[in-house]
Amino acid sequence: MFKISTSVEALHRVVAMLVAVAVMIWSVGAYSSAQAANLTFISDTLSDSAPAVVSDHTLQFTIPAGSPGVIAGGTINVTFPAGFTMCSVAFGDVDLSINAVDQTLAAVPVPAGATWGAAVSSQTLTLTSGTGVALAGEVVIIKVGQNATGGVNQVTNPATGSYEFVVTAGAADTGRTRVAIVDTVLVTASVDTTFDFTVSGLATSTAVNGTSTTGLTTATTIPFGVLTSGAVKTMAQKLDVVTNARNGFVVTVEQDGNLQSSTGADVDGFIDGAYTDSTAVWAAPTNNIADENTWGHWGLT
Repeated sequence: MFKISTSVEALHRVVAMLVAVAVMIWSVGAYSSAQAANLTFISDTLSDSAPAVVSDHTLQFTIPAGSPGVIAGGTINVTFPAGFTMCSVAFGDVDLSINAVDQTLAAVPVPAGATWGAAVSSQTLTLTSGTGVALAGEVVIIKVGQNATGGVNQVTNPATGSYEFVVTAGAADTGRTRVAIVDTVLVTASVDTTFDFTVSGLATSTAVNGTSTTGLTTATTIPFGVLTSGAVKTMAQKLDVVTNARNGFVVTVEQDGNLQSSTGADVDGFIDGAYTDSTAVWAAPTNNIADENTWGHWGLT
């Protein structure tokens, strides 16, 4: 025969304890509380990090998880370190966006509706909400300077060094970020000038300027050969220029004298000895027996 013993007294104590816990929870109530937290992914990007120059600022941070964020009527404060000069920065030089949605700003201490008040006092920029909010997980971007829409005034940088910015969003969420003000770096470089000019000959029957060559040339000779009355001869050379000159180049071709025979007879310049140096259609000499300049001519194109 099996015998099972049961402790009624212990069972009663367990039941009594459970009842006591239940009564305590019922009377006090279960609750949770939001704790202050650090802003995440906080940064400040300057448009110019040189000392003693004006610069734009782009501050960005994320409201941490579990935070109540910035509630209606709440504030966002950005404290610029000592040394930064706020100059005449005002609400018109500030932009605010929350989760990529631009917010309306006004120079009012108590904004209404979706408008945020924006004011600068000493080293602190304060943005005050009307009914707008910034919730946990949302990204807040603040632009100060000419990077803001319609912005005119900028913040003047201090001397070289490392500086800490403090941002407070809502009741107690804070974040800190640093920027470095550094001397400018002078970068120099030089490129050697190149200018290569090459003259080369062309073969017979080469197409040039709407016509074809009637003979062969070299880099240093243009042999017209025997000239026949009434016959046109066309000779050509190829001129190649390679340069990195900023303003390009100009090639000028000049003749240093007429074609002459051993007796002094010559072939004058185009047209009829006028040495025309502007664009003109090729024309035959006029052949005026009284004017030797018209008996033949040659030209450059």
